[in-house]
Amino acid sequence: MSDSAASLRRKIASAGDLESVVRTMKAMAASSISQYESAVRSLDDYDRTVQLCLLACFRQSQPGIAGPRKNENKGKVCAVVFGSDQGLVGQFNDLLVDFVINTLGALPGRKMVWAVGERIRSRLADSQLSAATSFTLPNSIGEITPLVGQVLLEIESQRERGEIGQVYLFHNRPKSGALYEPVSQRLLPFDDAWQRELATRRWPTNNLPEVQQNDEQALLAFIREYLFISLFRTCAESLASENASRLAAMQRAEKNIGELLENLGGDFHRLRQSTIDEELFDVVSGFEAYDR
Repeated sequence: MSDSAASLRRKIASAGDLESVVRTMKAMAASSISQYESAVRSLDDYDRTVQLCLLACFRQSQPGIAGPRKNENKGKVCAVVFGSDQGLVGQFNDLLVDFVINTLGALPGRKMVWAVGERIRSRLADSQLSAATSFTLPNSIGEITPLVGQVLLEIESQRERGEIGQVYLFHNRPKSGALYEPVSQRLLPFDDAWQRELATRRWPTNNLPEVQQNDEQALLAFIREYLFISLFRTCAESLASENASRLAAMQRAEKNIGELLENLGGDFHRLRQSTIDEELFDVVSGFEAYDR
């Protein structure tokens, strides 16, 4: 055998250390998935409340005020793409970039892409799209809110200048198990199908709502909250999907390392047995030679 016992011991020790790192990363990914999924679930009640407030405003205000459309046909189509900052996520970013290219290709007009995450930005740069603006991906739940604020300020600024008309969100959404799927949502102007679905909802009580004082000011406030919730959920779902992909990658790596350790252990035991056999053969040969 080409490997010596010392060399095999070093390889076994290195593989064991790598296995420990993989197990740690797997545990961290599993913990992060739970946190981000809990954050998404915690938004449900607040989202329902905000949408009911929007429903009350829509019913009381003039038709069409629900989604400002003065810039819809002006400016570029802006795609905000949530990817990853770190590696070891398999095809997480590649599948999302393919989905973004296909979806934007079916939309008319000029396109502008904003990347959230360094890895997705580099993937977009390698494709026919390139990120005009990039944002740093949060590393914790507490950092999502500042990111959402930055994105909303940038959207409002560029819509006011007429540089962008429509805004779409792209991200990976968790599925059952460790799976995920790329999805998109039109953030602005509000989707017509969503507005029609909202208008058909029944008010949860027999007391109909009434918006007091400044109807338009209240509506704009609720719209901002709805946009905040949409972006926060998109980011949290993307981070949950990223960690699910990393968990799956770590599970595959752990399996491969286990197989490698098994093979190295087998080689080591065979080498050790061969060495013992050679030593016994030398002892027997020496004894026979002495006996003669």
